[in-house]
Amino acid sequence: MSRDTPLRVLCYDISSDTKRRRIAKILEDRASRVQFSVFEARLNDKALKKLVTQIDALLDNGDTLRVYTIHATGEKQCTVYGSACQSRMTPISGFSS
Repeated sequence: MSRDTPLRVLCYDISSDTKRRRIAKILEDRASRVQFSVFEARLNDKALKKLVTQIDALLDNGDTLRVYTIHATGEKQCTVYGSACQSRMTPISGFSS
């Protein structure tokens, strides 16, 4: 995807182990896992809506999925600290490891 496509940060808090594994698998197919329950992906609005609709159908009362959108300007202000590297995702300009 183009750098013009927003970076989406998706994170969840899901109580059921079964549903959590199922949702993690859905996200792993479309995004890069950067923490246990945090994923990053470049998704346009249409792809994001499709993904969120699929996950929302699985959420139980009390579960949450948060989506943060970071545009190019915001990416330039992001910094990653620590020695862990991003797995599948192309390095993001403005990020350092």
